[in-house]
Amino acid sequence: MLGLDATLASVLVDRYAVNAARVRELALPLTNDQFWRKPFPYGNSFGHLVLHLTGNLNYYIGAQIAKTGYVRDRPREFNDPNPPAKEEALKRFDNAVAMVERTIRAQSANDWSAEYSGAGTNAQTRLDIVVVCAAHMQHHIGQMIYLNYQWKTTAGSI
Repeated sequence: MLGLDATLASVLVDRYAVNAARVRELALPLTNDQFWRKPFPYGNSFGHLVLHLTGNLNYYIGAQIAKTGYVRDRPREFNDPNPPAKEEALKRFDNAVAMVERTIRAQSANDWSAEYSGAGTNAQTRLDIVVVCAAHMQHHIGQMIYLNYQWKTTAGSI
């Protein structure tokens, strides 16, 4: 039987893996143009949400816990005038998720309750921010689902 820290790590890694697989599944039918273009005059494109999730994970978990040295440019996540190709953006996202999974696995039982601070969050422990980031991914996956629905509706199908 696994201890609580190993169970916690397993559950969290699985959640991030499931979330990442869902993002990939939703991105698959989109062309590069659909990935980056907004189907509405407001909101974000699917691709910019991917950049945002990548930046979020790289900053809150990478820079603050794993000490990767990542420097975030949050505004650019939403308005990069020269974004990478769809597959490159997804590769960067996959790399961020892999880093999160490695970081989760590296935490000891005591690490989870270690004090945490990061700009733009009130998370107070490492466990708190890892859960907040997973929930944040779920939120944006919901938006991605809606964006895909809109592309299917306006184009007949993707």
